[in-house]
Amino acid sequence: MGYDDVISMLGDFGRYQKRIYFLLCLPAILCAFHKLGNVFLIAEPPSRCKLPYELANASYHINDTEMEKWYSFNKTRDKSFHSCLINAPNSTIPQPCDEYIYDLKAYGYTAVIDWNLTCDKAYLIAIGNSLFMFGVMFGSIAFGELSDRWGRKNTFFLSLVMQVVFGVVASVAPEFWTFTIARAVVGATTSGVFLVAYVIGLEMVGSSKRMIAGTVCQIFFSVGYMLTAVFAIYIPNWRSLQFALTIPGLVFLTYWWLIPESARWLISNNRLEEAKKNIQVAARCNKVQIPDKTLDELLRPSSDSPRKVAGEKQPNILDIFKYPRLRKRSLIIFFDWFANNITYYGLSWNTNNLGGNPYLNFVISGAVEIPAYAFLIFTLNRWGRKNIMSGCMITAGTALLLTMIVPQDLQWLNITLAMIGKLAITASYGAVYVFSTEQFPTVVRNAGLGAGSMCARVGSVTAPYVNIMTHIWKPLPLLIFGALAFIGGLMSLTLPETLNRKLPESFEEGESFGK
Repeated sequence: MGYDDVISMLGDFGRYQKRIYFLLCLPAILCAFHKLGNVFLIAEPPSRCKLPYELANASYHINDTEMEKWYSFNKTRDKSFHSCLINAPNSTIPQPCDEYIYDLKAYGYTAVIDWNLTCDKAYLIAIGNSLFMFGVMFGSIAFGELSDRWGRKNTFFLSLVMQVVFGVVASVAPEFWTFTIARAVVGATTSGVFLVAYVIGLEMVGSSKRMIAGTVCQIFFSVGYMLTAVFAIYIPNWRSLQFALTIPGLVFLTYWWLIPESARWLISNNRLEEAKKNIQVAARCNKVQIPDKTLDELLRPSSDSPRKVAGEKQPNILDIFKYPRLRKRSLIIFFDWFANNITYYGLSWNTNNLGGNPYLNFVISGAVEIPAYAFLIFTLNRWGRKNIMSGCMITAGTALLLTMIVPQDLQWLNITLAMIGKLAITASYGAVYVFSTEQFPTVVRNAGLGAGSMCARVGSVTAPYVNIMTHIWKPLPLLIFGALAFIGGLMSLTLPETLNRKLPESFEEGESFGK
């Protein structure tokens, strides 16, 4: 007996669960603001060296005569000029400059303009994005541990308060490193807010509705993704934008009186009276009756529940490497997590380099995620996990690799291929959660999922450094993302299908699974 039996009496997704679940999905919008905000906060607009006679507020655009006089040009068909070098009056060799003129019409007044993060300082943009994702990685570990120890609700509100405080600090930061550290803390809190809310939501939903509930929550994130561009369009100053993306977090402080502690967590920590009160509130809302005696019986620990034996060695994730077939499958799964994450965030942050309107590109990049998640809802339990994940990764890889042969004047085609890649990798990213969970034996399933998630964070930390390679060759990031996705998709074809299969319990069953 346990909480799952209680849910079957309450209803897998009754009116009470729907109401609380909807409220818990809304913070996903806020987390999208913070996770994608750097695309506009530290966007690098077109720039050129400031000419000796110009004022600081001079226009970015100057006539062709002055351009040819002061700047040397690349010998390419687009005749682009070296924006980081200037022809000095007393030198035949172009010299680097210290002051720049920026095109304010591109993204407004960004942090790059405030601190001149261009040319030889452009690498700081990648560091800022990378440290933010490092914060996300650290937060997923730290706040995950706190939510198991202190409770879901307490951890959620601790994260939310920290998110608002450090979000405001980032908006008034006097220099780059204060801004970056504050944003990294905000990145950590997104794990505490989003993941904890996600867990509370799923813990109150019956097993038959968990896949749909988990996917719908991601759709709210996609809505926040698109709204980030709307904020950026109407708030052109980065400090005001950072503040505007942060302040909505204050609204969610009212959840203290609206969101209950997870009954499942309360039961696991032997706080049965509090759990019973929450369950009875849900029962009244769902118009069902669960007598106290029945509830006591359902929540009573089973006498044959597995118990740990003192001194017994507990299985850990390293044990999978003792089994050849399990080791091979695990390494492929870890690579899939890495490839999906680096490609997803790489594409999300790369919209400014695709050409055309960056705001429109960004909105489209977020919008394609919604059909991707809908596709998963309708196909994942019909066509199989392997077919969906492998097929989507190969599709994403192919679309991104094709950008290499697109002529520069066909900008629309380049954007279309990038968006096909984004749609496919979003679907693949959603499938890898389910597929990888079912590949590991029960004894290390949670540990395996955690190891995969860690590999994913390595991908998101690395993605900004790949994107900065546009300074070397503009199509290079898309080619790297495409190659990783394509290789991951091909390797995944060797994995066994898990749909409607009895999942492995022990290492021995895991080794023979799909043999």
